[in-house]
Amino acid sequence: MTELVDVPPFARVEELGGLPGRVVLADVRWYLDGRSGRAAYEGGHLPGAVFADLDRRLTGPPTPVGGRNPLPAPELFAEGMRELGIGDDDIVVAYDDQGGVIAARLVWMLRVTGRRAAILDGGLAAYLDAHPDSLTTDEPKPEKGEFSVRAWPAKALVEADDLVGPEALTVDARNRDRFVGAQDPVDPRPGHVPGAANVPCRENLDGLGRLLPVQRIRDNFAAGGVDADTASKVVSYCGSGVTACHNLLTLEHTGLGRGRLYVGGWSAYSRDEARPVETGPAR
Repeated sequence: MTELVDVPPFARVEELGGLPGRVVLADVRWYLDGRSGRAAYEGGHLPGAVFADLDRRLTGPPTPVGGRNPLPAPELFAEGMRELGIGDDDIVVAYDDQGGVIAARLVWMLRVTGRRAAILDGGLAAYLDAHPDSLTTDEPKPEKGEFSVRAWPAKALVEADDLVGPEALTVDARNRDRFVGAQDPVDPRPGHVPGAANVPCRENLDGLGRLLPVQRIRDNFAAGGVDADTASKVVSYCGSGVTACHNLLTLEHTGLGRGRLYVGGWSAYSRDEARPVETGPAR
């Protein structure tokens, strides 16, 4: 068996042709306000891209403990990837129209189970800048891929009880208004996990949805207490385990490491009335 060459967690448009293997483009558009990602895909997507439905393929049934977007059973995830024509040896490059903060969920799921995947830096807009008028409504009909069932690695995940304590540096990836508790459109209690830092994932992107220079991203994390000495303790969360993946992949991109994910996010934590909540800026 040929040894597979790894790929970094982000790929620029001009790098797609040079990736070391068969590339599968995955459209992961999804919207918190309820708009249909599937409708956006059908209205025009990148040539050859398959649609990875976050609600159907990247999420299990919601529960109070697991949150709004828990991880699906490994068997269901594998079957979903096979139906999209994705195999264990493929390189998946995922995109959305929000700077990759949604596509990050698929990329993290693939990378954490040992597959090769990357976010398309700048997403749909960056591709169209390089290839104007390239959107298509033609949907590919892929052959079923050979995608094995692999368990979610326990070492990459934490539960709510692990969010506070000396072994965790808890980082909230949500926008600042939701972190401080000024508003929360979807969850029952506003605020954040006590002691958490706020490193909004979208603040690691420029106005075009592309990654900021590495040092500026490192500075953003450093403001939340994350540096080379503390990065191994990072636990990332957001509303429901989606955009938190973007912070983890960005952390890896800067060379600081991988961190761990609290999948349930605020959608699970805030529903447990026994758990304390803080509002206002990070301490």
